[in-house]
Amino acid sequence: MTSTSEETARADQSAKAAPKVEHFNLAERVARGKAARADVPRKAHAEWEPAHVRVDPVALLEEQSESRVEELVPIRYGRMLVSPFTFYRGAAYVMASDLAGMPRTGLHVQLCGDAHLSNFGGYAAPDRRLVFDSNDFDETLPGPFEWDLKRLVASFAVAGRSRQFDARTRERINLTVTRAYRERMSEFAEMRTLDVWYSRFDIADEATSWAKQVGPKAIKRFERNAAKARTKDSLAALAKLTRIVDGEPRFISNPPLLVPARDLVGNIDMLEAARTVIRSYRRTLQGDRRYLLERFRLVDAARKVVGVGSVGTRAWVALFVGRDNDDPLMLQIKEAQSSVLEPFLGKSQFSNHGQRVVEGQRLMQAASDTMLGWIKTTGIDGVDRDFYLRQLWDSKGSALLEEMEPASYILYASVCGKTLARAHARSGDPVAISSYMGTSDTLDRALAVFAEAYADQNERDFDSLKEAADAGRIPVQTGI
Repeated sequence: MTSTSEETARADQSAKAAPKVEHFNLAERVARGKAARADVPRKAHAEWEPAHVRVDPVALLEEQSESRVEELVPIRYGRMLVSPFTFYRGAAYVMASDLAGMPRTGLHVQLCGDAHLSNFGGYAAPDRRLVFDSNDFDETLPGPFEWDLKRLVASFAVAGRSRQFDARTRERINLTVTRAYRERMSEFAEMRTLDVWYSRFDIADEATSWAKQVGPKAIKRFERNAAKARTKDSLAALAKLTRIVDGEPRFISNPPLLVPARDLVGNIDMLEAARTVIRSYRRTLQGDRRYLLERFRLVDAARKVVGVGSVGTRAWVALFVGRDNDDPLMLQIKEAQSSVLEPFLGKSQFSNHGQRVVEGQRLMQAASDTMLGWIKTTGIDGVDRDFYLRQLWDSKGSALLEEMEPASYILYASVCGKTLARAHARSGDPVAISSYMGTSDTLDRALAVFAEAYADQNERDFDSLKEAADAGRIPVQTGI
């Protein structure tokens, strides 16, 4: 056992390492927000001009590819080349590089880091009610609140163009994002701290008001989507991704999208290696959740390709069974590399990037996955890598963007703006941020202009990637 003197010394050392927390009164917080206007006027956010010597966007994507699985990189490029919108989804590093050259408010929050409209959606909270929240945190890091807001508004501009909405419709949608964020942040500025912390977007509670805004056809589509999300769980993953072999479920082989561990390295017991990983991960769970995990038995693992921007990073799925084969738990083991924000905002306080993702997610989400955890493991190539773990599917649902009409887009823009405000209010200062934004639509209009200008830039960058593909500079695999 550790002696009392040793415990005291360790506690003293921890206390010295912890940063001092400053507490400002209400007037000081309001003044801080107003002062930020002098440094960065709200109208200034409308401006977008590429740097005189702008880093080649293709070079930034190639830089990211260097640390990824070589055989999967062509799939990433192929998915990004589908449209300017899919390019935008994979180009968080490009936009972070651009934002880094712009003035900053200094009003920091925990940033999502990739807050585009497809990185929001519904999922089941631990109490099993469907909630709506941001749901991708691979790039999370503290930074100025406007970086997330700009990426979100610009994503609506890019998506609106992909749907061929006219300029006036896109402007209404773009204005809605920031107005919803600003008005919701103003509400949080008036709320008690615990009420802000416990606030969440419950889908069932909001459905009635949504129906009044978008009409019966859209709400029926929403209800079908919500019902589908409720069935997207470990049982659904079991049915889609596995088959029974010798009395137990095993992952099917569908290369390169899904490759069972047994097919990857013949001379290594990958399942035993996975068990070692799970034992390490288990230590990052709080006690009751560790107990829950221990009631399941690991039976198989596979490499799985996911997303657009994440393609090429190492991602696995692990299958567990509990009472029997009809009692599954499916976990995703996803590589966490350094955030695309770190070259511009500084390194994370966490040495493990899996922990960076998990801590950021817990801070931003109103209710997070019960099984969130992280590990560091050494690959067969001898390289140490960080991973985070979560349930593969837990009643997850996304907006059907390709089917939504302008009225639904406006509603969705409002929901995403409010959701981002709630995430930022948990980690930042809602009083100072609200004070900076004010009650007028000055910032709304500025960001609507920025969004369209950046959508123009995004199209130019998309064309640059196409040119690189046509010239053979980058490898491309399409249709996957």
